[in-house]
Amino acid sequence: MNRPAPGSELLRKPFPAELLFSLRERFGERVTTSATVCEHHGKDESAHPIAPPDAVVFPETSEEVSAIVRLCGKYGAPVIAFGVGSSVEGHVLAIHGGVSVDMSRMNRVLEVNVDDLDTTVQAGVTRKQLNQDLHGTGLFFPIDPGADATLGGMAATRASGTNAVRYGTMKENVLGLTVVLADGQEIRTGGRARKSSAGYDLTRLFVGSEGTLGILTEITLRLYPQPEAVSAAICMFPSVDAAVRTVIQTIQLGVPIARCELLDALTIQAVNRNSKLGLREAPMLLCEFHGTQASVEEQAQTVQEIAKELGGMDFQWATKQEERTRLWQARHDAYLACRRLRPNNRAFSTDVCVPISRLAECISETNEDIAKASMPIALFGHVGDGNFHLVVLVDPDNPAEAEEADTLNRRVVMRALRMGGTCTGEHGVGLGKLDYLDAEHGPAVAVMAAIKHTLDPHNLLNPGKIIR
Repeated sequence: MNRPAPGSELLRKPFPAELLFSLRERFGERVTTSATVCEHHGKDESAHPIAPPDAVVFPETSEEVSAIVRLCGKYGAPVIAFGVGSSVEGHVLAIHGGVSVDMSRMNRVLEVNVDDLDTTVQAGVTRKQLNQDLHGTGLFFPIDPGADATLGGMAATRASGTNAVRYGTMKENVLGLTVVLADGQEIRTGGRARKSSAGYDLTRLFVGSEGTLGILTEITLRLYPQPEAVSAAICMFPSVDAAVRTVIQTIQLGVPIARCELLDALTIQAVNRNSKLGLREAPMLLCEFHGTQASVEEQAQTVQEIAKELGGMDFQWATKQEERTRLWQARHDAYLACRRLRPNNRAFSTDVCVPISRLAECISETNEDIAKASMPIALFGHVGDGNFHLVVLVDPDNPAEAEEADTLNRRVVMRALRMGGTCTGEHGVGLGKLDYLDAEHGPAVAVMAAIKHTLDPHNLLNPGKIIR
């Protein structure tokens, strides 16, 4: 499987005692070098080996983040922002050591503007916390990557998730940012206005930069009215291809579907075991419709008719909140459910995204690879926007399986690029997708490197991610 670049451990410099002293003088007990805490901050949900920082600091304000960055800059120590560690491409691994900046205490919702449908939050606020705070306002924040990630982490990785087909990704829903740069300077990008022609769009530059250009400390987000009616539906199919073609026809007909998820037969088997469901173990679409009562019924009816023409069966509606929650929780738990199919495995997760017209072809060819594999591989994803995931369950004591997983990943990524897609639809680059940026972006990678060097000339902000 992917690993940090060979020899990177040799670049891990001794941690300056003066820096640790200065941090403790400034932050007291909110600085720790505990091995347990550092180990927790040196891993995520990826298959990469643990790479702990030398120290962890827990700031509470943007000003404190600025102070941490200035001190680290003075002593030449790397700085890695940490949310909850739910990323899957090694984003938070401190492969060069340094200081992990844990944002968990920066968890205040600073402002909610109901009339303008926006909110400003500190970076450590999680998506579930925000929606709980919005309860009673008639508004909600729709971006739902599954994990209860921090909004700072979601912005940094340009996350999306199940609702992206209707509401877009973090890219479309971040209006403005407060960012601490590599020299400790604090800047504000964007704003609450819904459009602007004033200068470079720095907000879009920092969204998706994975903490390599600056540390996001506050985020202004777009909110949406709660829909009048919501309905979920499931439908089983004789093949993954039939399910995907149903999705393609649904999108091409302009049905304003809110969510559309594909789970293959192995994933359904895992979900049944994990969530105590009794679903037919066949490829399944899980859809959700938002709107008025009449429009929701019309959307569901249209999708049902398309599905029937392609062999869809067991079409079921779920209109009650508890029924929908149970189905969607099962989908969100699919990753962990799949891991439990093979005890003591190491899950190698990957994702790609292709234009919707190439989705059926891409998944069909990928399924041919899966059929030849020697280990269990689950396929699921946000097929409404052309994004799907593989979870490869690898025996960590079997180097041949690790090599096989790497080869499979490369085939899937290069296939997606050949079809006009991307090496990662939402997981981000981190360490895991570094090898594919040149293939996807060509000379533009050199421009990215130039931006990185300009904003972080000493390579202290999350070094080794995105740009080698």
